[in-house]
Amino acid sequence: MTLAAADLRLTAHIACLHADEADYAAFLSRLPMNERFRRKRLTYRAAFQTRWPDLAAWFAEPLPVRIGCLAGDKQAFPTHPLSYRARTYLYYLALTDRVRLDYEFLFAVGNMRVAETLAPIDAFSGVEGLVTDAGRLGYSEGSMRCALACILPRLAMHTGVRTFDGVQQHHLDDMASAIEAIACRINQFPFRQPDKDFPHSFKRAWFNRIRRLQLLLFHRGNSVVRPRITPEKRKPIPSARPDLQIWADRWIERKNQTLAQKTTDHLAVSLRHFVSFLSKAKPRVSVFADVTPDLFNDYLEFIRVDIRPRAGAPLSITARRARAGAVARFLADGAAWGWPDFPDRPVLDTNDLPRLAHRVPRFIPEDQLNRLMQEVVRLECDFQRTALLIARWSGARRSEITRLRLDCLDQYPDGTARLRIPAGKTLCERLVPLHEEAAMPLRALIAQRREAPDLPVPDERTGEHVRYVFYRRSTQISADYLFQESLRVVCEAAGLVDQKGKPTISAHRFRHSVGSQLAERGAKLHTIMSVLGHQSPHMAMVYARISDAEVLRDYRSVLEPGQLIAGPGAEAVRAGKLSCTAIDWLKTNFIKTELELGHCLRLPSEGPCECDLYLTCAKFVTTKAYAGRLRDRHKIELALVNDARDRGWSREVERHLGIAARIEKLLADLGELAGG
Repeated sequence: MTLAAADLRLTAHIACLHADEADYAAFLSRLPMNERFRRKRLTYRAAFQTRWPDLAAWFAEPLPVRIGCLAGDKQAFPTHPLSYRARTYLYYLALTDRVRLDYEFLFAVGNMRVAETLAPIDAFSGVEGLVTDAGRLGYSEGSMRCALACILPRLAMHTGVRTFDGVQQHHLDDMASAIEAIACRINQFPFRQPDKDFPHSFKRAWFNRIRRLQLLLFHRGNSVVRPRITPEKRKPIPSARPDLQIWADRWIERKNQTLAQKTTDHLAVSLRHFVSFLSKAKPRVSVFADVTPDLFNDYLEFIRVDIRPRAGAPLSITARRARAGAVARFLADGAAWGWPDFPDRPVLDTNDLPRLAHRVPRFIPEDQLNRLMQEVVRLECDFQRTALLIARWSGARRSEITRLRLDCLDQYPDGTARLRIPAGKTLCERLVPLHEEAAMPLRALIAQRREAPDLPVPDERTGEHVRYVFYRRSTQISADYLFQESLRVVCEAAGLVDQKGKPTISAHRFRHSVGSQLAERGAKLHTIMSVLGHQSPHMAMVYARISDAEVLRDYRSVLEPGQLIAGPGAEAVRAGKLSCTAIDWLKTNFIKTELELGHCLRLPSEGPCECDLYLTCAKFVTTKAYAGRLRDRHKIELALVNDARDRGWSREVERHLGIAARIEKLLADLGELAGG
């Protein structure tokens, strides 16, 4: 059954009656046309009624006859002139509830030129108000007006609905289904020039118009669902081992209940590649219980040398660890859940995974940061400019900034702006101070967004209905637009690009810069953790280790030429007896050499230190920075001397006097003895 025939069955209750000439003439008199053209319209109606006195007979005609003007026809000489010239009359019949036009006919007609026909019928009054709401949501009012002019007449002529309150979800679903069906065979229609890409572009254009109308109706309060943009994904690759793949798919379904969609997508890719490896390299494996530690080591070797088709290079270490970890978790979960034919013991030893290098955070140097921020404030887009300023001063992650709510900004009792960062990667909200340079544009953007007519939408992580700051055209603004696109522009303007012209600054480097600056200015470890949202002190300690100004000053006081130092190891430094290897190790690990009263220059290659009396050790060196501690230790040793004398411990008196004497010698060498 054709789509037209199906529509006829749905509209059987419509009387399919012709209109009186007087009624049609009165309607034409209200349209903006001259008298000569109006008389032609009446003539076209009379000819159409003479040829099809029963409108049901016209509906039964083939679609090319009903369309009238075929591909290659000139408008003055259509193939079927009666139907072509009577289109205005047919629109009038549909808009006055005499007939219901089928979607196949309505979408086959290219430009209906029916916008002016709606006014006399009083259909969909208030379109301009809806267009104004669209402008406040971020749409172009002109493009929205054109979209509504295309879709509303077709909706009215097919359903009979002529008010926005009457449009329901099933009306939009029926229209989308009709578009899908028409697109499958639209190149077979004789009124279209064959075009390979036309079905896709036809469907995309009309689905976009339906989505726009649905969004406007949703925010207007109609009982329609909020549409979501779902990217067109590639069809899943058929598995060579469906008997194994079915368990992988079952595991992914369970993980979808607790993990984000993006995470489960990565897990699905890892499992699909593992099943592919088994089918090609280990065809004798019949069940997952056959996967042994030795076989899994073969898989680790396989992904080490496997070349990715798109990149033309092997997987990175991080990707290899992620894939191996996903497969190991899948096998362990299957066994724990009692699934049949799964390994009864772990197949992966974490020591077999490739080791990751512990990289130093790549903070942005101050001169580059200043140049960059000068260009950021010049960005035209309020959303991009505000997002980068928030990243610069808060250290928040990209995904956290894109999900900021309209109530995200308040202030501390002293008036300092306070930013509420939503639950993100760690699923924990946090409050952080925000510099006024970022707080001002954020306040302005929040005020602008409060005026928009959009309704709250469910948050992807918490499920709460919220209104977002970075929200336009009834959808969240992507992180790529807010950060990647804007950084490409500002980095080019600031000259911060590499030899290939790619930006050298990423959004995550703002986060590293905030952590480094906090550590350099003496922030406590807990403060760094709170601002950056770290759950482990180890993560925040990275910033403290590389940014401790005291360590830098102490390092320079020992190893830079001309510095005043004391101790048995001082002679080796002054005489330049330390090798290049020793200097390189000390530069990297100087923080590890600190003792209570100085530093130990013993290298790892020299083996463990067995000398507890480090004040006399040949590797010991100290600086003036430790003078206060040396004096305190000197006082303690003298107090211990008195205590040992009272107890009659002559050997202890001798020992503590010796230590006190060595400390006095160190203070004298440092020129600090007078302060004792």
